Amino acid sequence: MTQQLPEILAVSVAAKSRIFEIQAVELKFGNGEFRTYERFTPSTRPSVMVLPIDGDDILMVREYAVGTERYELGFTKGLMEKGETPEQSANREMQEEIGLGARKFRHLRTVNSNPSYMNNPMHILLAWDFYPSKLAGDEPEPLQLVRFPLAKIDSLINDADFCEARNLVALYALRDYLAASSAD
Repeated sequence: MTQQLPEILAVSVAAKSRIFEIQAVELKFGNGEFRTYERFTPSTRPSVMVLPIDGDDILMVREYAVGTERYELGFTKGLMEKGETPEQSANREMQEEIGLGARKFRHLRTVNSNPSYMNNPMHILLAWDFYPSKLAGDEPEPLQLVRFPLAKIDSLINDADFCEARNLVALYALRDYLAASSAD
């Protein structure tokens, strides 16, 4: 059954900071109910997350996260620049964050972390066949490169330093991809 989308009656700015803008969205639902929802202003740029595979290891970074006020373990990621393909963006982000470029990529999936409050598609890609290349990034300090054995990715699920939801989704997608690849 296809439901009729609510009618958007008005959109206004509810709050704004240097980084974020929150909109109030006035809605009328098909059953006559009215509601005001709040959301982050929809993103104008998607992002990428890269899972670089180097032999039997996956390459990760340890980076400070102000939201948790600690260093978090995760995958290379960042916003796509206008006109970039996901592969081009992934390659640039790898060069900025870990000093490697890649010749080969495979798209695993695209996710949206919280569609109730924002529209922020993130393309998750595998990368391999590396070459050394360093680009300047926007990080305030060098990121720590962490090699993690692919054979132990299940243990990463319970690692307290690896808790971001998008990273976990990427890890599950990688695990499924590796299982399907070994079955072929």
